[in-house]
Amino acid sequence: MKDASHRTARKQAVPIKPRRRVMMNISLYILRFFGWRLQTDIPPDKKFIIIGAPHTSNWDFPLAILALSGMGLDFNWVGKHTLFRFPFGFFFKALGGIPVDRNIRQSFIQKMIELFSTSDQFILAIAPEGTRAKTGYWKTGFYSIAVDAGIPIALGFLDFKNKTLGVGATLYPTRDIEKDFHIIQEFYANKTGRFPEKQGPVQLRQKEILRYHSKLNGCLVQNNSTVEQTDTRSDS
Repeated sequence: MKDASHRTARKQAVPIKPRRRVMMNISLYILRFFGWRLQTDIPPDKKFIIIGAPHTSNWDFPLAILALSGMGLDFNWVGKHTLFRFPFGFFFKALGGIPVDRNIRQSFIQKMIELFSTSDQFILAIAPEGTRAKTGYWKTGFYSIAVDAGIPIALGFLDFKNKTLGVGATLYPTRDIEKDFHIIQEFYANKTGRFPEKQGPVQLRQKEILRYHSKLNGCLVQNNSTVEQTDTRSDS
C-alpha cells in the first residue's frame, strides 16, 4: 500500500480535459469555501476502484462528487437502483451514476469486471458499507471486482473531524482477503464520519470470507485442470 501520509497530487495517467478542468476548479473552490482540505494521493493507473468510507449521512454523496471532480477524475459511481427513478434518474446518470440492485449481486460484479476488461480507462467509485445506517460488516463486491479485473483499490475517505477528504492510499490486492482487509482497517481507523454513532466497523462476515476462498479455490482448480489438459495434448 502506498504511503497514506503523501498529500501531493500525482501526475495522472489520463490527461484532464478542458471541460473537466473547469469542473475541477469549481469543485476545489466550493470545498475550500466550506473549509475542506482535499487529499489527492490517487494511483497512476488508468483503471481502478475508489472505495469511500465512512458513510453516515446524506452529505457524503455531494462531498464525494466534489472530491472526485476536484481531483480531475473522469469517474463513474455505484448507487442503489431506487435512486435512479424519475425524476432524478437522468441527473444521477449524467453525473456518472450506475444503478445496482443489491438483490442481483453477482450479475453486477460480472458486469463491472467486463467493463474494466473492455475499457482503456475506467474509474469506479463504491461505498462498501452500502448504507448510511450503521452496519456491522462491509460488502466485498469491490474486492472481488478488483481481484478479477486486476486493478488497484484507491482508499477514499471523508473525515469530518479534521474536515479532510479525498484519496489517502492505494491498495494493490494480494488475493489474501483477510490480510488486505487488515490494511484497510488500519487506514480507516482514524477517519470520522459526520455521525460517528452510525459508523460501523471495517470487517467481513465469515460467510463472505468463505465464499471468496471457495471462489478462489475453484478458479485455481479450473486453471490447474486447463494446464494439465494442455500438457497432455503436448505429450501426445
